[in-house]
Amino acid sequence: MKASELIAKIEGGALAAYAHIYADLADQAARYTGMLREFISLYGDREAYLFSVPGRTEVQGNHTDHNHGCVLAAAIDRDIIAVASPTDDGVIRLKSEGYPEDTVALADCGAPERFADFSTASLIAGTVGGFEERGYKTGAFVAYTANRVLKGSGLSSSAAFEVMIGNIMNHLYNGGNIKNEELAKIAQFAENAYFGKPCGLMDQMACAVGGFVYIDFADPKNPVIEPISFSLSDAGFVLCILNTGGNHADLNEDYASVPSEMKRVANYFGKEVLRGVTEGELVSNAPVLRRTVGDRALLRAIHFVRENERVGETAKLLKAGDVEGFLSSVIASGDSSYKYLQNVYTVKNVEEQGLSLALCLAEGLLSGRGCAYRVHGGGFAGTTQAFVRRELAEDYKTVTDSVFGEGACMTLSIRPLGAIEIKV
Repeated sequence: MKASELIAKIEGGALAAYAHIYADLADQAARYTGMLREFISLYGDREAYLFSVPGRTEVQGNHTDHNHGCVLAAAIDRDIIAVASPTDDGVIRLKSEGYPEDTVALADCGAPERFADFSTASLIAGTVGGFEERGYKTGAFVAYTANRVLKGSGLSSSAAFEVMIGNIMNHLYNGGNIKNEELAKIAQFAENAYFGKPCGLMDQMACAVGGFVYIDFADPKNPVIEPISFSLSDAGFVLCILNTGGNHADLNEDYASVPSEMKRVANYFGKEVLRGVTEGELVSNAPVLRRTVGDRALLRAIHFVRENERVGETAKLLKAGDVEGFLSSVIASGDSSYKYLQNVYTVKNVEEQGLSLALCLAEGLLSGRGCAYRVHGGGFAGTTQAFVRRELAEDYKTVTDSVFGEGACMTLSIRPLGAIEIKV
């Protein structure tokens, strides 16, 4: 139907069918209709389709995927939405709220070198290139997007956008028949080969698949993916992501040091990655490793081995509905990240320790009260994660907002669906 007809349907309450992913339907109706009006002003009142892709949170598996480890992640109820319409002029035109329009010619998409690294156009072109490389259909379209997966929040705004391009292409030109797991792999390809960032697959996979998802990267080209049916909301919890407002400048070296140090330990054992090295081997070779790679690299390797095992056990706890066991495991994971992985603050600027302070506050507010908390994502600056009992959430938000600023604490839930078409 035309964009104006979609507006009428939504104003008539059609989003009620999506109450399981949207808590405030009135807010979302205003959001979708506002987006549609912007689309009409740019591209006219034409046949159009609606789409949604969530952001994600890393639950466990802190810095394990790059060494072919296991990860437990989950989609969140903050998403990027889009309205799109197919065209026949051979050009993709996409306008994101607050940003200039990007235009990409389909004929150029087979050549990554034609696109600037770290550009939105490179992600669009890389998605087209990924579809073509896998033998899927591609085509031109016009689209408008609105994103509530905040940048810099550790919730994978960029991965959600990448998956969205594939989601649009899937439904407009492939009948929606491409599995979401495949869309995640195409999104990773776009980021690696076109955008210029050697990311893993965890972010894209969690955004695409939805709900809780266990991912085993033993074979990174063909990861084992296992969705886990568990409702955090039904268990009486909310997910709180606290943005500490840390300075991300000059942290590339800190982030890069984690996989590089782990791989230096792996190289000692004749391996490229740590997957398959045991803690017993690390301890028995500790005297030599301390001299050759250093204590921190050894500690990070021990974190990897323990965290990798922990992820598998936590997935079993979730499948069994063992909430207490799950929370204890999250605490243990965060403790390991703080002490052994050492990614809570940068040693370049020890005066700034927002994550340390946030974790200290969480311990005081939540410890012994049936909750869990930990560093979130890559670390060094950015966000913490807390699974908070619903009755405690307002107090937690009030205190943390008073320290880190109004709105620093985002109260979220786990979204059961990944990349979808919104049908009204």
